[in-house]
Amino acid sequence: MKESLSTRTKGISGNTLKMIAIVTMLIDHIGVAIIENGILKYQDIPPDWEIFGLQGGSMWSMADLVLRTIGRVAFPIFCFLLVEGFFHTRDIKKYGARLFLFALISEIPFDLALFDQWFYPGYQNVYFTLFIGLWVIYWYEKFLGDPFKRTLVFLAGCGAAVILKCDYDIIGIAMILLFYVFYKNKKMQTIFAGILAAVESLSCFGAAILAFIPIRMYSGARGKRNLKYFFYWFYPAHLVLLYFLRLIIIK
Repeated sequence: MKESLSTRTKGISGNTLKMIAIVTMLIDHIGVAIIENGILKYQDIPPDWEIFGLQGGSMWSMADLVLRTIGRVAFPIFCFLLVEGFFHTRDIKKYGARLFLFALISEIPFDLALFDQWFYPGYQNVYFTLFIGLWVIYWYEKFLGDPFKRTLVFLAGCGAAVILKCDYDIIGIAMILLFYVFYKNKKMQTIFAGILAAVESLSCFGAAILAFIPIRMYSGARGKRNLKYFFYWFYPAHLVLLYFLRLIIIK
């Protein structure tokens, strides 16, 4: 049964939810690219530099932890939005092709920003995770009524994520599938995907579970403007920006 217009207009739009995701992701990547792989790695920090009782590297390490903790909010939102997109897209093949294209476009910026290398085979960007997750839920739906094939699809997706060394690997695929399986049961979706998010982010105090506050506020409406390609391009663009910013800082 379709929701009434009045129900769908309450809460926050898809554009607002995406904005929360990319802002928290940006904060997270500032921690990785600028502090972890810049200031702490290359800069000589005076031992007598003290702020708020923390000296030198301790202060920057604490700042990094704060940024990374805030950043845990982003991924569950991306998983949720992927599943929303799956149910609302007109062409699943074009949707998948778009994710794969931006996975390729983003890989060099991702490797430069996070690993300071043009090509780093040991870790792939989150677009690859989302791409694999999309096809897992696509085939999972195709095999409705066949638990054996559904299990194989999930295991194949997890295997692909591990072999390719995708961001979030098995946990990422599992979270996407949980959002799909409990799509019509928001309470169960919050419980199971929320527990998985909290476990994944234990090193940051389980902060990923906070993503379910804006997720549950989602109205179901896209928003007044079509910003689809802005959100797609933001990922590689902000990584390039952070890479060049780090180069300036460590000179």
